Amino acid sequence: MLTLIKSSFIDYKLTILRNKKTSNSLFRQTMNEISYLIAAEVFKYFKFKKISVQTPVKKTTGKNLSQSIVIVPILRAGLGLVEGFVKLLPDAEKGHIGLYRDEQTYKPVEYLCKLPTIKNKMFIVLDPMLATGNSCVEAINLLKKSGISINNIFLVSLLAAPEGVKNVKKSHKGLRLFTCSVDQGLNKKKFIVPGLGDAGDRYMGTWTGIFIIYPLSHFFNNLFF
Repeated sequence: MLTLIKSSFIDYKLTILRNKKTSNSLFRQTMNEISYLIAAEVFKYFKFKKISVQTPVKKTTGKNLSQSIVIVPILRAGLGLVEGFVKLLPDAEKGHIGLYRDEQTYKPVEYLCKLPTIKNKMFIVLDPMLATGNSCVEAINLLKKSGISINNIFLVSLLAAPEGVKNVKKSHKGLRLFTCSVDQGLNKKKFIVPGLGDAGDRYMGTWTGIFIIYPLSHFFNNLFF
């Protein structure tokens, strides 16, 4: 199921991200800011339970999440959406999935998959650009192979191409997908059009093709866990 996260303020932030003149520092700041807006919308779809709470005045009832939450960014671009989710839900656990795209075949290649225990937990997969959808399809395959039900997985992106949406829906029926915009489509290099370019490069301040991530799998194993 596809859910569009729409508001004029989100569109305003998206415009900043789309603008090629936006500096790396402003791009990074805006990506972090929009992650809060996205997270607040996504959390509306989680199940809550009533609990008893003692205020300084008297006892009353409140709400708490029915399940623990695990935030799983697809490295490295997915890191750009993490802040809003973990700041709004500081008790959330974190996992990491590392995939890079083979520039010849456009197929994802796995170099890292680190997940916490899975029992009675909801997993939020973060990838800002749902282009071909191949990386997201593979990431969800890895979660399902770990024993996680599709009903316990949410996929969150910033922008999507129709091709990516179709691919994910076909590969993982019943998946809950969130995005702020479904753009026109993909160009010959499989970039989203009009899109915003390479979200990972712009967020990290690196040049495309210079930052080679996949030989560093041992580094990421030590860095994140």
